[in-house]
Amino acid sequence: MKKIVKKKSLLAALAVAPLVALLAGCAGASTDGPATGTDGDVIKIGVVGASDPYWDVYTEAAAAAGIEIEIVNFAQYPQVNPALAAGEVDLNQFQHIVYLAEYNEASNENLAPIGATAIYPIALYSTEYSDVDDIVAGDTVAVPDDDSNQARALVLLQSEGLIELTDGGTIYSGLDDIDEEASKVKVKALEASLTLASLPDVAAAVINNDFAEKGGLKFSDAIATDDAADSKALPYANIFAARDEDKNNETFLKLVEIYQNTQDVQDGVFAVSGDTAVMLTTPVADLIESLADIQAEIKDAE
Repeated sequence: MKKIVKKKSLLAALAVAPLVALLAGCAGASTDGPATGTDGDVIKIGVVGASDPYWDVYTEAAAAAGIEIEIVNFAQYPQVNPALAAGEVDLNQFQHIVYLAEYNEASNENLAPIGATAIYPIALYSTEYSDVDDIVAGDTVAVPDDDSNQARALVLLQSEGLIELTDGGTIYSGLDDIDEEASKVKVKALEASLTLASLPDVAAAVINNDFAEKGGLKFSDAIATDDAADSKALPYANIFAARDEDKNNETFLKLVEIYQNTQDVQDGVFAVSGDTAVMLTTPVADLIESLADIQAEIKDAE
């Protein structure tokens, strides 16, 4: 499919030298055995949004367990997986399963989920309208431009009667699948971090949870949202990811346990999400199975 080919080209182009140069001073964990978190072995975890207070709480909880970690911040989603694949960080925690599947297929990598964190709902916001039904035919709505979040956003818009998708709405839906004649609004794709800034210029925008919160939006401000608790939402479970050779690293798995079992960390994640996150302890086997299923579907679509 044309859409999948474009996806491969885009993600491959993002995994280039400038990121390596940016993180040249970072060192990956040894793959000879479990990292100890002691004797100078600092485990680097790549995230988007390191300023969230719960990361300090998490770092302290890890230290109390004898594991020294460093939270490495990235400004944009496409930077984080290439850094992990290159060994510039040891783990990352920023993405859901669909995003990881698309990255693995597009870049010929084999990053692996090692634990679940939460599912975050996405929502439609507007500074012009207080109700979806008030949006005028022909208005423009902004959505994130990365494939996985874009598909989720388009399904949300369809469920609210703003667009019609020729494929019925799937985790692979893209702008090419919009039936423009049957749709009420026009859709504009923007880099996820720019959707918030677009609000004054569009009728509404689907904004990822983390960017909405940092922009001062409350989840209660949303005029529409998807259902993060739906059992079909597993592909959107956020995860810790590691290189495949590190997926059984005992220290890394301990860090997942600390994240999932430290109440102050969980409370912090929930608070930053605007009290919307659905916290998870999904078995790793289920995460791996979901990842494999999605990657197989991507291959079949090529």
